[in-house]
Amino acid sequence: MNTNREIKDALFEQVARIAKAVASPKRLELIELLCQAPKAVETLASEAGISVKLASAHLKELRTARLVETERQGKHIIYRIASNEVPRFWVLLRTLAEDRLFELQDALRQLSASNGEWRGENHEELLRKARDGEVVVIDVRPANEYEQAHLPFARSMPLAELRTRLADLPKDKPIVAYCRGPYCLMSADAVLLLQEHGYTALQLREGVAEWAAVV
Repeated sequence: MNTNREIKDALFEQVARIAKAVASPKRLELIELLCQAPKAVETLASEAGISVKLASAHLKELRTARLVETERQGKHIIYRIASNEVPRFWVLLRTLAEDRLFELQDALRQLSASNGEWRGENHEELLRKARDGEVVVIDVRPANEYEQAHLPFARSMPLAELRTRLADLPKDKPIVAYCRGPYCLMSADAVLLLQEHGYTALQLREGVAEWAAVV
C-alpha cells in the first residue's frame, strides 16, 4: 500500500511533467505559435527558425505532456493546442516572468519605446473606440491566423501585404496594430511602416491569447 508521502510525491511528479515540457524557449515559442492557429510541423519549424527534425522533437515532448494534439491532413501532420487552458497557461507564465524578471522588463521597455504603444484605459475602451470608428485595429498576422481567431472589429492586414494596402487605411484616425502577442515583432514593423508613411500608428502588445485570458 502506498504511503501518504508516496502519493504526494506522485502527485507533484505528474504536475512537474508540464513544467518539464515547457522548460525550453523553443517549446514556449511553439506554444505561442499554436495559440494563433493549427499548423503543420514544417510551418512551425520555419516560423520558429529551427529544423523540422528539432521542431518534431519539441512537439513530441509537448504532445507527451498533452499540451498539443495532432491530426493527419493528407501528407501533413497538423498540430493544435490541446485545450483552451493552454493559452491561458502561456499568458500566466509569461506574465509572471515579466513581473519577476528585471531583464525581461528592460527588454520589453526597449521594444515598446521604439514604437508608440497603445495605452488606452482598458480593453473595453479599445473595443468601444474600434466599434465607433474612432480607431482602426489591424491584425498583421497571416490571414489563416486571423480566420482562426481575431480581436473584435479588427481588419486583417497581413504584414506582407501592408505596404500595398496602405490606401485602405485612413490617415485621420489612429491605427492600432497587433500580432501574436508582446514577443511578436510583426506589429512593431507594421507601426514603423505606417509611421514612415504619415499615419498615426500604435502597437497593441496583446494578441488573441492575451485577449482571451482577460476578456
